[in-house]
Amino acid sequence: MTEPVSVPHPVTVDTLEQLMVAFNAHDLDAIMEFFDEDCSFDTSQGPEPYGSRLVGKKAVREGLAARFTSIPDVQYAADRHWVSGSLGVSEWLVTGTTSAGDSIRARGCDLWEFRDGRIARKDSYWKSVGA
Repeated sequence: MTEPVSVPHPVTVDTLEQLMVAFNAHDLDAIMEFFDEDCSFDTSQGPEPYGSRLVGKKAVREGLAARFTSIPDVQYAADRHWVSGSLGVSEWLVTGTTSAGDSIRARGCDLWEFRDGRIARKDSYWKSVGA
């Protein structure tokens, strides 16, 4: 008798739309359900060309919690999503007001890598908006 074959969970545009709903609700528990235990998140800003790299579910959760604290009303709108196999792209308009009172309005995208239906890597980009 052979062992059952593990079938990866398919990633769809609906998966990314559900994830966007969780982000806009600032629901960390719901967001983290999408992430694999050994996930990573390359933030849009940081000391390296890739921003700052958060590794592991705990570090990613802490980084996202900090985002919701630093931009308490952050929202992602005008979103579009694509999926090809285990890769996905989400394009969006981020808006909000920082805890310092500065307004944010920028286009951005997330590049997603999935493993067995869970996020293995999130790589985030924001347009730099300036005068």
